[in-house]
Amino acid sequence: MPVQRLNHAVLFVRDVDRSAAFYRDVLGFRVKVEMPGQAVFLQAEGSTNDHDLGLFAVGVQAGPSGAGRSTVGLYHLAWEVDTLAELARFRGALADAGALAGASDHATTKALYARDPDGIEFEVSWLLPADLITPDVRELGATTRPLDLDAEIARYGAETKGGLGVSVPA
Repeated sequence: MPVQRLNHAVLFVRDVDRSAAFYRDVLGFRVKVEMPGQAVFLQAEGSTNDHDLGLFAVGVQAGPSGAGRSTVGLYHLAWEVDTLAELARFRGALADAGALAGASDHATTKALYARDPDGIEFEVSWLLPADLITPDVRELGATTRPLDLDAEIARYGAETKGGLGVSVPA
């Protein structure tokens, strides 16, 4: 049987309590299990998974990750939202937290990029439903353009369910 989906991710962070507060307050994760100062297991707001993110403290002395610059390693994690309205809500929450690092239009994916308190990059994205992937969108292929979220909401609707037929069964 093939791999079905990613079950959870685990990150090493400097201060687990600070990072847990960020993922809870900014991204809406719920704390499921906590070992104060050591580790925390979080569940995404819309998830029924046991946990979606684990955080383990390595201490404030830890240096920044060299992944992609001087070492191999993970570039980023990406979380999917159901609607462009949700993506817009996250854009505001990430901007308010000073965490928003960029926004890209990848034709079939509308993405926000941000950094957590340790500078670990992540993505929050909305995927175009399969039935809306038209030939003109396919032509754009793997291009990346700046995201005009308001224009995408006008084009596809704020409440259009994303990922149908792509990452969510139609």
